[in-house]
Amino acid sequence: MEDELPDAILDFDEHHNAPAVVANPSRVDDVVRILKQNGYNHLSSVSAVEYDNRYESVYHLRRITDDREDFDEINVVAPADPDEPAVETVSDVFKGANWHEREAYDLMGIRYDNHPDMRRILLPETWKGHPLRDEYDVDQPQYTTLEAHANPIEERYEVENDAALDTMFLNIGPHHPATHGVLHLKTVLDGEVVVDVDPDIGYLHRCEEYLCERLDYKYQIMPYPDRWDYVSAGMLNEMAYARCIEDLAEIDVPEYAQVIRVLAQELSRIAAHMLAVGTFALDIYGELNVIFMYAFKDREIVQEMLEDLSGQRLMFNYLRLGGVAYDLPEPRDEWFGKIRGFLDDLPGKMDEYRSLLEGNELLRKRAEGTGILEPETAKEYGCTGPVLRGSGVGYDVREVDPYGYYDELDWDVVTYDGCDNLSRVLVRLGEVEESARLVEQCVDILESWDGDREIQSRVPRSITPPAETENYTAVEGAKGELGIHIVSDGTEKPHRFKIRSPCFSNLAVFSELAEGEYLADMIATLGSLDLVFGEVDR
Repeated sequence: MEDELPDAILDFDEHHNAPAVVANPSRVDDVVRILKQNGYNHLSSVSAVEYDNRYESVYHLRRITDDREDFDEINVVAPADPDEPAVETVSDVFKGANWHEREAYDLMGIRYDNHPDMRRILLPETWKGHPLRDEYDVDQPQYTTLEAHANPIEERYEVENDAALDTMFLNIGPHHPATHGVLHLKTVLDGEVVVDVDPDIGYLHRCEEYLCERLDYKYQIMPYPDRWDYVSAGMLNEMAYARCIEDLAEIDVPEYAQVIRVLAQELSRIAAHMLAVGTFALDIYGELNVIFMYAFKDREIVQEMLEDLSGQRLMFNYLRLGGVAYDLPEPRDEWFGKIRGFLDDLPGKMDEYRSLLEGNELLRKRAEGTGILEPETAKEYGCTGPVLRGSGVGYDVREVDPYGYYDELDWDVVTYDGCDNLSRVLVRLGEVEESARLVEQCVDILESWDGDREIQSRVPRSITPPAETENYTAVEGAKGELGIHIVSDGTEKPHRFKIRSPCFSNLAVFSELAEGEYLADMIATLGSLDLVFGEVDR
């Protein structure tokens, strides 16, 4: 890179998780392009960091293949002037950078030159200041105006005879039952065909990153991850934070606790996927139906197991740095019996789900061949999880970048190559079965465990990583790659806490999927992405 781009490389650094290239902010796109050409084909996240004498944009790049031996990662750091921070956009290299850079501009105030759509993404355009800056005045008054929406393509959208189409602007949401939360879709229709759609997010923004930057590593942050993907996936969220800090502070986890963690995470994954399948059917049919009620009933069984384990139904707060909060519920045999009873019934239930989904003519017409997401497009936007694996790409963080006890267990990565709405739902059904395999193996190990039941290792009284130490790690959440980027300032609290939400990147591709579809099929496409807006907005 130094030979090819002598003016673009300023320095090299070593972050905790990977080497880093310090790039000229006006040439960062050239650096990222070279790395992409050399196999770093996945932009996980973009973090904006403020220091006393500069701002930084940190691009986290990974290599996506089906072979864990090829897994690799690298960070690209673009420093910017503290008075007028500006960096060249990389959205022409990775389309997924578009939304990530808009968020960095919105919250930290870094401008990205030549960005195709440099405007706020979470806050209204009339907002004063950038909330994650140290100088931000939280007490200043804010005035938000409501502007009438105009058809954004009325003047430029033409047909062959040069006559403008008779289009209609339609607001869907933010209080629409088919948007899976507070999402606003600014939609332009030509008849019933979607010709333009702009997802408007930020209605549920709760400043989770800001909050975590004001809490200590050891005790205070762990309750917050449950609130990101809040519908069942809390154990997976907690693992994302635990992995990042345990890696950063070199904290070991006892083997016994690691097995319990996998058991808890995979029960969470089953519950989350059951809800995703059920609500997708709800979107298709528009009314309460058998699939939704069956899925919700099975999810409830899993929720009871998680409640027995943690004492909570959704906001679990069960993991701890170095292990878990409690040992398994007593009597153990009774709890194991409840799990085994569910696992014994599951194969028959999965056959029934597949029959209800694939054997229903209405659902197939609405889901098969709609919401097409080609593999390369999915990679360009940084899609992960069932959304990516439904396009035939077998990227699963548990497989390519193993953590915890997953490497000791037998399971498979589920993919479908249909690239459509149906494929994404079938991936989730397949992953329920794989999670059940993992749960059964964990129960076998825990039932026969004859060693010490050590649930936590010794953790330092205070965790204070060296100043300017950076670490990005990820886990396979229910929706995909859930990553945490932490920058330390040498104290007990993080200087920067960035959450890489899989739902955020998966939603960024929505416009490409929906344009050209019928309006009804757009709702099905939205449902197939399995979005939770506590994780999109954070």
